[in-house]
Amino acid sequence: MSVNAREWVWENSASRGNARLVLLSLADRVPDDQCVAWASLTSLMRRTNASRNAVRAAITALSDAGELEVLDDYEGPQHSTVYRLPRTAAWLAKVASVRKDDPDAYVEPLTDTDSVPEVEGERLRKHSIWPKAGAESDPRRQDLPRSESAPPRQNLTPPRGSIRPPSGSEPDPQNRSEPKVNRKYSSSSAAGLTSATNWQVDDTSLSWAQQQGHLTRLGEDGLQAADAKWRHHRSAWSPRSAAAWAADWRSWIAREHNPAPQRPNLYALPGGTPAPQAGMTRADAHMAALLAAVDEPTGTE
Repeated sequence: MSVNAREWVWENSASRGNARLVLLSLADRVPDDQCVAWASLTSLMRRTNASRNAVRAAITALSDAGELEVLDDYEGPQHSTVYRLPRTAAWLAKVASVRKDDPDAYVEPLTDTDSVPEVEGERLRKHSIWPKAGAESDPRRQDLPRSESAPPRQNLTPPRGSIRPPSGSEPDPQNRSEPKVNRKYSSSSAAGLTSATNWQVDDTSLSWAQQQGHLTRLGEDGLQAADAKWRHHRSAWSPRSAAAWAADWRSWIAREHNPAPQRPNLYALPGGTPAPQAGMTRADAHMAALLAAVDEPTGTE
């Protein structure tokens, strides 16, 4: 589930700088579609390589922008802070609702009218997130000392069979589907997945491009160029289903700009040289570029 949360941050978040790094760090810890995760300030400082004040300022900025929410009524292991990505949760809920009957259905971008689902406290407990002491829903429990890298509360085993990570290691992911290293829970081993390079544009996506006016706006050559650019940028992505690639491809095409007219090569030198000559100083190269621009035909000769 953290894959979908990270993808929403990459593609839709307006955050920048440290705020974007903090949001990505929290999205990487999201275990389910509620988009709730716990993290200590120290771990966020280590992951973002930012100072304590910078991380605090980033959290404040994200909260003011509505992309991050601090759940004051809950706490994680060692009384760590619990956060929620509300807009990400709203997007995942909208995708699930639209594609309930049709997995290939196109999902419109998130709007202010899309509601954020309520937090289900019972579901958070299996991810070591509990109501704070004193809350009405807080059950009596023994708060044993633990490090941030300790296993989740519900997975405690007898001392002779316990396996703990070495001191100073990164904590395990909060969701089993997003391991730090490929293992049996990895979703990439599922059947029916393909890479962006091997995925073929289906008739439904082509019909969508024509109905939405993108084929007219970009033209066939522009659409092919946009498709090639999309495949280049997605070539390093992990395999996923054809429906997921189709939705991502449509989102890319919808954001693609009209092809810009061909610009003259300002570095072309008089006489047909395609680039600045070797040994030219920067001033000489700039002068050659200006001369090339002056020599460009204007069509009024």
